[in-house]
Amino acid sequence: MINYYPRITDKLLSLELESFGAVLLTGPKWCGKTTTAKQLAKSVLSLHSPDRQETYLQLADIQPSLLLDGENPRLIDEWQMAPQLWDAIRHDIDEKGKEGLYILTGSTSVDESRIKHSGAGRISRLKMYTMSLYESLDSNGTVSLFDLMTDSTKVSAKSILTIEDYAHLIVRGGWPSTISKSDTVIQRQIAGYCDAIVKSDITTVDGVSRDEHKVTAVLRSYARHTATQTPKTTILKDVLQNNETVHINTLDSYIGALNRLYVLDDLPAWSPQLRSKTTVRTTETRHFIDPAIAAYFLQAHPQTLLHDMNTFGLLFESLVVRDLRVYAQAHYGHVSHYRDSSGLEADIIIHLPDGRWAAVEVKLGSRQVDIGAKNLLALKERIDTTKIPPPSLLMIITGTEYAYTRSDGVVVVPLGCLKP
Repeated sequence: MINYYPRITDKLLSLELESFGAVLLTGPKWCGKTTTAKQLAKSVLSLHSPDRQETYLQLADIQPSLLLDGENPRLIDEWQMAPQLWDAIRHDIDEKGKEGLYILTGSTSVDESRIKHSGAGRISRLKMYTMSLYESLDSNGTVSLFDLMTDSTKVSAKSILTIEDYAHLIVRGGWPSTISKSDTVIQRQIAGYCDAIVKSDITTVDGVSRDEHKVTAVLRSYARHTATQTPKTTILKDVLQNNETVHINTLDSYIGALNRLYVLDDLPAWSPQLRSKTTVRTTETRHFIDPAIAAYFLQAHPQTLLHDMNTFGLLFESLVVRDLRVYAQAHYGHVSHYRDSSGLEADIIIHLPDGRWAAVEVKLGSRQVDIGAKNLLALKERIDTTKIPPPSLLMIITGTEYAYTRSDGVVVVPLGCLKP
């Protein structure tokens, strides 16, 4: 396809199709799910087709198997419009006993009560994110995360990205359609995306009508608290400043809908075995699926970020979280964060399936690298290595120029050098 940027999901999707009868590819709107799926699909059913949607939905109720007729892998795009297809697909997989039959894509999660069977063992689930800097060709990829977790003793690389570049990349976001566009076009596209969340997507996700002003207030509060462990009660106070009647249950409903739309994507807390009796905090770190959404609701532009380094630093951390989610997923890993009652923290913990893990601190500039290293080394000493292995990597991700290994073993890597 013209202008297709290869995605890390490409290889994962191919492997999942070799392993399962179907793959459910989820993620936020506009992130490239359908385009990526079409790289492997041999036939396509677009349920949202304006000309055929009504016919397709009627068939889904009457005889769903007719919609499955096509060369495999068959892509069922926006499958959540006809959830009954899930059970028909599961049944077809059982009947044929083959792998690689279907790819399902969707921008919202489905009410599980509308599905009779989970699809366990037949349908794999794969979450897609917006593009990482490596995928958008902004990172030179001279430092591999996986290689670092195997051997971090020899690190030497250089990033060409400047602080001004990172400010631009945060505001631009990682949607394929924003890559290589002018700033004016990008601003209009992001505004349209966020406007749709507030005015239509938040309602269509579950059919519940929600107040646009309250949705905006929730999103603005989340944006202000990006990369922090702010409790929901604080977000509720923010929302109440401009809305007289908002109950905590209403807030939960709004946040739940935004999660189902893959707009919000909080980072879960990690609870390891410690040597001491220190209490581990379990509050999630607030994040959007892409930092550009937070920047939009903060009315932040590249130049304003350069004059507000605190906000810049928080949004940069969110950018790092987005990229590390993608890089960890390339190796079937996942990420979390650590914070305990003593105030010791690690912004990101990377976990791999073989038990290896890494602790990561994010520092936009070089001045706080020493503080970050001190935190990581203290966390390493606090871990009970009789219960879990010691960290394979202690890393500080920065917006600076050079990658190197410190004398204490902590690795410093610019985000503009990283790849999976």
